[in-house]
Amino acid sequence: MAAVEAKPQAPDAPPATLEALLERFDPDVIDVPGGRARIRLGITGEGAWDAEIIRDQIRLRGASSEPDAELTADAGTWRRIAGDLRGGMQAFRRGKLNIRNLHLGVGFLAATSGVADEGRLRFDRVPTRAGDVSLVSAGRGDPVLCVHGLGGTKASFLPTINALADRYRVIAMDLPGFGESHKPIGAPYNAEWFSKVVFSLLDELGLDHAHLIGNSMGGRIAIEAGMRGPERIDKLVLLSPALAWLTSRRWAPVVKALRPELGLVQLAPRQITESIVRRVVPGGQQGWAAAGVDEFLRAYLRPSGRAAFYASARNIYLDEPHGDDGFWTRLAELSPDSLFVWGKKDPLVPIAFRKHVERCLPAARHIELNCGHVPQLEAAERTHSEILRFLSGK
Repeated sequence: MAAVEAKPQAPDAPPATLEALLERFDPDVIDVPGGRARIRLGITGEGAWDAEIIRDQIRLRGASSEPDAELTADAGTWRRIAGDLRGGMQAFRRGKLNIRNLHLGVGFLAATSGVADEGRLRFDRVPTRAGDVSLVSAGRGDPVLCVHGLGGTKASFLPTINALADRYRVIAMDLPGFGESHKPIGAPYNAEWFSKVVFSLLDELGLDHAHLIGNSMGGRIAIEAGMRGPERIDKLVLLSPALAWLTSRRWAPVVKALRPELGLVQLAPRQITESIVRRVVPGGQQGWAAAGVDEFLRAYLRPSGRAAFYASARNIYLDEPHGDDGFWTRLAELSPDSLFVWGKKDPLVPIAFRKHVERCLPAARHIELNCGHVPQLEAAERTHSEILRFLSGK
């Protein structure tokens, strides 16, 4: 998604459609890191303007310096967004609105939607034992906490929030070290530590218990939380969860010797890093895949984000499978009702893991979908219908 360049001939007065959005601005539902942000609003073929946020104030200016986020659409789409209180997210889901920096971009849509009810989409920052954690939430009802995978962010659960918010209070978090959350240097970044952060977050939100939905590494964290605090976990939904390797880990001695803190001094030029990541990620030039790459890069290009990524990846690989404290030994003790969703085309978590889980947890439910590693994005409709059925007890 190319950046929108400001055109010198663009009129000084911003279009009425953009002015209408800013008239609805509600600072209480957007989290602006540092209290300042410049969000570029581009109209294809016409030009671009910057919505400048300073604390609880917003104003439109001519596009100038590098923005913190960008939203780009044609004039007709912007008119529909301005006239329809929920038009922004609908346009984004249909691919009519391109967004770079989903935290600020979707936050801007939420803050200018005009929706004022208690269950509206909102972004928050909450203190925990691991520092501030960034959240997006919507809906009312029993709480559902969503935990993303390695290199991901809370944005990977925006479709889940949309699908479940009519019945549940859905909360998606940025794990410490990722997205907009604090990135503590030297933290363990293992499943036990992350699970403690989950419970700390529930405490801060005043929640005694919640359903947990986890994808990939987030699934492993959800399982750990279910084993360590089953009284606080209602049900578990595990989307292609990262599980301890059962085959030989021949690189384990090397991986143990590597220090994640090297990410603090590693050179990572954006142009080179972005080129590599977009080639590696299928469809990384468009749609959700492109947005996911942007989210990954925003964290990875910070030294503390790289260190967190390497530490988390290291711990996934080194997760001990056997022995008294081994993952597969302990998994048999998992008591919350669990739904496992497997992708038949998943290149990271082989579907062959299912039979091993079934031996440990004969009562767990399983669904196989014709998708890859991120079911909530790749097979959204089926994934969310199965989640709703499971959570409702059907």
